[in-house]
Amino acid sequence: MPGLSTISPQAFPTSGTAQPPLPKDPLREAAKQLEASFLTEMLKSAGLGKSREGLGGGGAGEDQFGSFLVRAQAEQITEAGGIGLAESLYNALKESSDE
Repeated sequence: MPGLSTISPQAFPTSGTAQPPLPKDPLREAAKQLEASFLTEMLKSAGLGKSREGLGGGGAGEDQFGSFLVRAQAEQITEAGGIGLAESLYNALKESSDE
């Protein structure tokens, strides 16, 4: 396409010491999923994900997709450190698997 220029690799310098991502521990991931499930239920009990009536309500879309939003919020809370449940579960599962 005329008018477009190629961006050189020097335009985006890197540190030069990129490290590969650490392998995920399946036990820790399972503990995080359990915490996210627990938080999902707690957020639902608190009223998140319920449709609002009146002006500003989301209508049928809000009813259908509210649970996805609540789950995404619970997963973000867990990724940000959560409430410590995942770490407790992980330690208990790790301890029982070491025996």
